[in-house]
Amino acid sequence: MKTYFIGDCHFDHFNIIKYCKRPFSNVEEMNSFMIDKWNETVSPEDTVYYLGDISYGRDSRGPGYWLSLLNGNKILIKGNHDRDLRGIRPVNRYLVETFGGKNFLLIHSPEYDYPIGTKYDWMIHGHHHNKNLELYPLINKKNKTINVSAEVLNYAPIELNNLLALLKIGFYLPQ
Repeated sequence: MKTYFIGDCHFDHFNIIKYCKRPFSNVEEMNSFMIDKWNETVSPEDTVYYLGDISYGRDSRGPGYWLSLLNGNKILIKGNHDRDLRGIRPVNRYLVETFGGKNFLLIHSPEYDYPIGTKYDWMIHGHHHNKNLELYPLINKKNKTINVSAEVLNYAPIELNNLLALLKIGFYLPQ
C-alpha cells in the first residue's frame, strides 16, 4: 500500500482549461485523462490525500460521483470550491501527518487559517494551480511548501516516497 497526494482536479470545470492553460480541448477529454492517469497510478488499496477542489461548475457532477471513479482510499481536505460533501468521509479542513520523521501540514490553501501553534516542518497544499510557480512551485525550499495542484503533477497523484526523495535531493532538511 502506498500513499499519494493531489489536489485541484476541478472535474467538469470548463473554465479551468483556459484559466490554467490545461492541454485539453474540452471537459470530457480532461475528465477522462485525469481519471485514467489517477487509476493507472493509484491502486484500490492505496491511500490518497486529496487536497481540495474535486469538481466545479454549474453543471458539474458532485464530488461523490468523481471520488467513486477514482482508485484508493481518499482522505479529503476541503477546498474552497468543494460543495455538497454530504456522505463523504473523512472531510477535514487540515491535517498534520508525520512522514519520514517530518510533520506535514496538509491543507488546501497556504493562506487558510489553522490553529495557532500548529507544529509542522513542511506544508503540502493545492489551490494555486500553476498560476504563480515562482512562489508556489512543486517544492518551495524557502517557504517549506509543496504544491500538489493537478497541473504541477501532470494530472497524476504523487507518491509519498517520490516526494520525500525530492525533498532530500538538493534540499536541506533540518534534523
